[in-house]
Amino acid sequence: MEQFLGALTPNALASLPWLFEHWALDHQLPPAGDWTTWVILGGRGAGKTRAGSEWIRAQVEGARPGDPGRCSRIALIAETVDQAREVMVFGESGIMAASPPDRRPEWQSTRKRIVWPNGAVAQLFSASNPEALRGPQFDCAWCDELAKWKKGEETWDMLQFGLRLGTHPRALVTTTPRSSALLRAILADAGTVKTSAPTSANAMNLAKGFLDTITRKYEGSRLGRQELDGEMMMDVEGALWSWAMLDAARAGRILEHDRIVVAVDPPVTSGSDADECGIIVAGVLRNGDPRDWIGEVIADGSLAGASPRAWAERAVELYHLHRADRLIAEVNQGGEMVATLIRQVDPNVPFRAVRASKGKAARAEPVAALYEQGRVFHRGVFKALEDQMTALTIGGYTRRGSPDRLDALVWAITDLMIDPAASWRAPRVRRL
Repeated sequence: MEQFLGALTPNALASLPWLFEHWALDHQLPPAGDWTTWVILGGRGAGKTRAGSEWIRAQVEGARPGDPGRCSRIALIAETVDQAREVMVFGESGIMAASPPDRRPEWQSTRKRIVWPNGAVAQLFSASNPEALRGPQFDCAWCDELAKWKKGEETWDMLQFGLRLGTHPRALVTTTPRSSALLRAILADAGTVKTSAPTSANAMNLAKGFLDTITRKYEGSRLGRQELDGEMMMDVEGALWSWAMLDAARAGRILEHDRIVVAVDPPVTSGSDADECGIIVAGVLRNGDPRDWIGEVIADGSLAGASPRAWAERAVELYHLHRADRLIAEVNQGGEMVATLIRQVDPNVPFRAVRASKGKAARAEPVAALYEQGRVFHRGVFKALEDQMTALTIGGYTRRGSPDRLDALVWAITDLMIDPAASWRAPRVRRL
C-alpha cells in the first residue's frame, strides 16, 4: 500500500477521499439497468444519507468543476424543509460534507436551494406541502425518509409530473422501511430497483457502544427488524398474529414450568428441496384455573433439508436438553414411520402421535387467541417462526412453502393448554 500511495501525485492523493465508488458499500451503489426509481432500504446508520449525497454528486458533477453533469435541475424532498436542509444538505453525510472543495455548491438560504459551480441547482421541498412541486420541473430527485411522509402519495404524484427534463429523469428514495402504502406501491412498480442493508453493514463508521447497545435492546423485535435490519415489517390483512402481539409476547423472565413438550411437524419428503421439519419446545405454568395458565415458547430447533433420521435425533436431543415430559409429532403424512424413527433414536422417550382433522387456520385460531389474551410468551426472538405466524390468515398461509414451525408450535400449545383446559374441572369444595 505504501508503494502504491507513494506513486500517486499530490493531486491524486487529495482526490482519494472523494472517490466514493471506491469506498462505497454494495447497497450504496446504484444498480445497473434501465430503472426509473432506486429505493435504498436501510437500518439506522446504514449509510443511506451518504449514498443519497453521492448519487446527487454523480448526477450533477462533470469531469471538471465547471463542466456540466447529466442533471442540472434537482429536487431534494424531505418531510420538512428544515429536515432537508439539516440532513440532506448540511448533515454529516449530506451533500456539503460529501463534496470536494472545488465542487462544493453554494447554499442560498433565501431561495432554499444550493447551486454548483457548473450552474446545476437543487431546490429543497417539504413533503408536507405537495403543491410546492406543482410547476417546477426536474431531471432527477432525491427523496429522504419517504415512509414517514404524512402527505406521501400527493407529494410523490406531484414529483412524478415534475420529472420531465433530460433524456431519462430518475429518482432516488432513501428510507427506513416503515410500513407505508406508498412505499409498497413504489417497490412494486416495474421501474423500481432496490438495495438494502442492516445497520451493522456500516459498523466501521458507527460508535461501537451505539451498535452494541441498540442491538442488545431491539434485536429481533418488530422495531429492531425495521430500524436495524432495514426490513419491511407489515401486518398481513386478516393474519391471526400481528407484530404488536408478538412484541408483547417477549418474556422478560424465565418461567418455572409444570410441563414441557417437544412438538414436531415432519416434512413429507427429505433432501435439500424438502420443506422444513418444524421442531418447537414449549412449556406451561399451571396456576389453578386454566384461564390463569401461562405458556412459553422456549426454543425453535427446526431443521431444513434434513433426513428423517437427522430431525428425529434433533427432536430427541431437545427433549433431553430441556427435560421435557413428552415428544409430540404429527403423523398425517408419515404414519407409523414417525413413531418408529423416534423409537430408533431413543425407545424410552414418551411419545404421542397427533393427527390433523382441521385446516391449519382452524387449528391455530385457539392458540392465537391465547396470545391475544397475553397468555403465551416467547423466550427471546424466533425470527423464522414469527414470520410464519404473521403470515397465517383465516383464508390460509400467505407465504410460499409450508408453515412447519408454526404447525409444531400449534401442536405444542394445544397439548399444553388447549386440550387440558377442555377437560379441566374445578375441584369441589367441601361444605361443613
